[in-house]
Amino acid sequence: MRSHLLLRLLALSAVVSVLSIAATAWLAVRTTTRAIQQEQVQALTDDARVYDALLGYAATHRDWSGVGPLVQDLASRTGHRIALTDRVRTPLADSAPGALPTRVSATVDALGVDTTLLPAAHDDRIDARAVGPFRLTPAERAGLRAVASQVAGCLREPPPGPAPDQARSVFRNAVVVEQPSGRPRVDTPGSDLSTDLACARPRAVLAEPTATEKRALRRLDTLVAACLERQRLPAVRVGLDNTWTWADQDAARAGESRAGAVADCLAASRREQLAGYVAPAALLFVTTPGAPAAPGFDLSPANRARVIGVAGLVLLVAVGVTTLVGVRMVRPLRALTAAAGRMRDGDDGTRVAVTGRDEIARLGTAFNAMAERRHEVEQLRRAMVGDVAHEMRTPVTNIRGWLEAADEGVVPLDRELTASLLEEALLLQHVIDDLQDLAAFDAGELRLSRSLVGVDELLRATSDAFAASADRAGVEMVVEPSNGSVHADPVRLRQAVGNLVANAIRHTPAGGRVTLSARTGKGLVRIDVADTGEGIAAEHRELIFERFWRADKSRNRRTGGSGLGLSIVRKLAEAHGGTATVTSTYGRGSTFTISLPEAGNNRGPTVVETDALLGRTET
Repeated sequence: MRSHLLLRLLALSAVVSVLSIAATAWLAVRTTTRAIQQEQVQALTDDARVYDALLGYAATHRDWSGVGPLVQDLASRTGHRIALTDRVRTPLADSAPGALPTRVSATVDALGVDTTLLPAAHDDRIDARAVGPFRLTPAERAGLRAVASQVAGCLREPPPGPAPDQARSVFRNAVVVEQPSGRPRVDTPGSDLSTDLACARPRAVLAEPTATEKRALRRLDTLVAACLERQRLPAVRVGLDNTWTWADQDAARAGESRAGAVADCLAASRREQLAGYVAPAALLFVTTPGAPAAPGFDLSPANRARVIGVAGLVLLVAVGVTTLVGVRMVRPLRALTAAAGRMRDGDDGTRVAVTGRDEIARLGTAFNAMAERRHEVEQLRRAMVGDVAHEMRTPVTNIRGWLEAADEGVVPLDRELTASLLEEALLLQHVIDDLQDLAAFDAGELRLSRSLVGVDELLRATSDAFAASADRAGVEMVVEPSNGSVHADPVRLRQAVGNLVANAIRHTPAGGRVTLSARTGKGLVRIDVADTGEGIAAEHRELIFERFWRADKSRNRRTGGSGLGLSIVRKLAEAHGGTATVTSTYGRGSTFTISLPEAGNNRGPTVVETDALLGRTET
């Protein structure tokens, strides 16, 4: 991904889009969820408030006859319609007219509290306000309140003149709390009074049950004992706080594992004892008048602020990331622009630093390669101008010198001088023909007349043509039998092979050998011209096919020539859809190879267009 600019841009766009969508979705979901939660919490709070108020009424009244005012008050405070019916849906009280819904909101039963609406209910699910026969008389309440006040005062104040061994705790926060039955209780919030012996005597008096409570406890013990007897368990004694102890400790050991059964009997006995003091169970219906508004997103000031904040954050992140990536992308482009300007002004040494592997990095690499190639081409162009001038100046100077000498009568204009002048003219014509061939290549005007050419016949004809030159140089010419054929221009192909043979004879010392051979394979015909001459140094092999390049910088005509022959070989090979290569061992000889498509495999182009700058062949 790091190597593709397009993928990086797509990834950036995807990240920004995902961030925007995620932020929008999160904001919408968050707002809707919060609104729904608030609505649900409010509904549950209202239902719990209504349920608790009606449950308190049921716990303190024997029937529902006077519940109407309470229902109307709750309805006005909550804005809901509240209705109560008995088990068979006979109306008991209703805050508004109309048909009741089919779904019951809750069952109001002081002896069976709904722990969903009131999670803090006792384990026996009996409302604490249902006291029944345990309710104290006014006289008992007054007497116990006086004792409770005495206990609270005792706990708040230390005794006079205490000695260190008589010191006790002081409960400054002791308060008197009245329970539903009317019995007062002394609480010390934040302190544990159960393990402290302070004010023991008045506290013991306060803990004693009244006559009313004793009668109720005896009745409860009787009910619990009857329940336990049915389960063959020993009797228990029940306290004011609904705790119990075994009446017979010896028999208790046999029932220690049945504490759960005792608790169930105690709860059932309490319900039986309280049944006549509480209102019967009733069905509660709580509804909202009118069509309820669907909770969701709204344009309140708080929500508008959230939208603006989240949108601004997303925009800030998107702009930051885009700016960072954009700067990293633009920096190398600016460097390329500046380098191109310097190259336009003639600085051939301009290069750019390349980092990374993406498209911009590849563009920088291509720019550096183009600059290097341009520099090389410029060097070759300058060298070519000098070489052309040199190659043409030498024969022209010789011809002019001999003609001036003949004109002045210094030398006679005989047959020998005419032959020498003809040789110089032919050399000059050869240079001009080579330049004309290369110009035709560069202009894309070279035309090939293709026909089927047998490779073995081509090699033998070329060998015969250079036999005399090889004999004069003392070089042995060898033609190895070959097979295969190519679809090529026979004149141009013979010219290319002839240039290689002439070059091989020129660079092979007397007693050496030049071998012409061919081989086929993989759809190609490879024509090899191998010599046992001086070879080519490794640093010169890349330049051997350049125009006017010669390893002999002295341009000695015995070892030189025009310097265009190998360039023409390469261009002719490319024109036929092939290549020209060289392998060489310095001091042992060289092998030049022309690789062409085999006949029937690729007929190649007929009109050839070449690009001199890039060395590219197109049809």
